[in-house]
Amino acid sequence: MPKLKTHSGAKKRFNLTKTGKVKRARAYKSHILTKKDTKRTRRLRTTAYADVTNVDAIKKMIPYK
Repeated sequence: MPKLKTHSGAKKRFNLTKTGKVKRARAYKSHILTKKDTKRTRRLRTTAYADVTNVDAIKKMIPYK
């Protein structure tokens, strides 16, 4: 079977844990941060896990991670 191509956008955005969960960053942390309070931006720093409905699609995009 030939090698699979990794999706360039997905490899930058997602990581796999040892148990196979998909880690992701939270949204709304890139710009216009002055109007967002400090508590909110601190909360957005923490990582989250991808929803179960999307895990299979993400894993196909990052086969070698």
